[in-house]
Amino acid sequence: MRVAVDAMGGDNAPVVEVEGAVAAVREFGIPVTLVGDTDRLRQELAKHDCKGLDIVVHHASEVVGMHDSPSDAVRKKKDSSIRVAFELVKAGKAAAVVSAGNSGATMAAGMFVLKRLPGIDRPAIAQVFPTLRDRTLVLDVGGNVDCKPLNLVQFAIMGEVYARSVMGIATPRIGLLSNGEEESKGNDLTRETTAILKKIPFDYAGYVEGRDIFYGLVDVVVCDGFVGNVVLKLSEGLAEAVGKMLKDEFKQSLIARVGYLLARKAFNNFKKKVDYAEYGGAPLLGINGVGMISHGGSNAKAIKNAIRFAHEFVEKGVNERMAEKLQANYPITVQQREPLQDQATG
Repeated sequence: MRVAVDAMGGDNAPVVEVEGAVAAVREFGIPVTLVGDTDRLRQELAKHDCKGLDIVVHHASEVVGMHDSPSDAVRKKKDSSIRVAFELVKAGKAAAVVSAGNSGATMAAGMFVLKRLPGIDRPAIAQVFPTLRDRTLVLDVGGNVDCKPLNLVQFAIMGEVYARSVMGIATPRIGLLSNGEEESKGNDLTRETTAILKKIPFDYAGYVEGRDIFYGLVDVVVCDGFVGNVVLKLSEGLAEAVGKMLKDEFKQSLIARVGYLLARKAFNNFKKKVDYAEYGGAPLLGINGVGMISHGGSNAKAIKNAIRFAHEFVEKGVNERMAEKLQANYPITVQQREPLQDQATG
């Protein structure tokens, strides 16, 4: 199963994309197609020992910038590296896409080229967070800033399947992010959503608060993309700030520096646990294919792991399982879809 990598999208493209791809092929044996400017990619590949590695280059003449409009990027830049990567999946020449480029354009290209899974109105970007117990999946973390209850219900179903199939959790607990655990809390969106989620045959825990994410009280946390993106960016900033604060404290005295040396292994383990590069990227759930969205500032390690997770997604048939779960709950979601559509067009 070949993975197509948008080699021109990230902040440090194509250097880290090529390095990460080489590492993924060497360590995991996953075939990779690098999509982008052929001359630049071959120049970068020449810096690595690629003998015997299954890496091919596919030319794309255009690049989507971080400030490009997602819709314009898809419609006007038809030969962009991100769109061409998804076209390779559509043509059966790759099984998944990894991109560290414009996340909105990646989502738009995935929807435009591969379409959506049956029963999905809007795809969602999911992110794995480290917790005191293990890991928690949060979605949506930026794909949809304005959501209706039906969208959150679909996110919950996709998150539950992903938690079982990829994270290995036999019976995932699902929580809906709110401003309190009590059912009287929340807003119209969360109250309407929780009423529907109670009818879905999975372990629904009700409302959870932001702090519950890192305690690992549930395995999947559902929210709209506006709230989810705030949670994601706050968490990234907090992790970086805590790391810098600790470094500053260790420089204050000789005793502090000795303490650091004694606890260095523990601090390194903590750093590894909160490092986004360990997870590689965020899966784009709900498209009729596999897409992995990596951080714009990803390093080679993140790209390598994103390729690994994308391959695992395909290997475990996550999309097929999602389609089955959505179909099984079709009567519930259809009942909700009709009035929502009327409201949107009225």
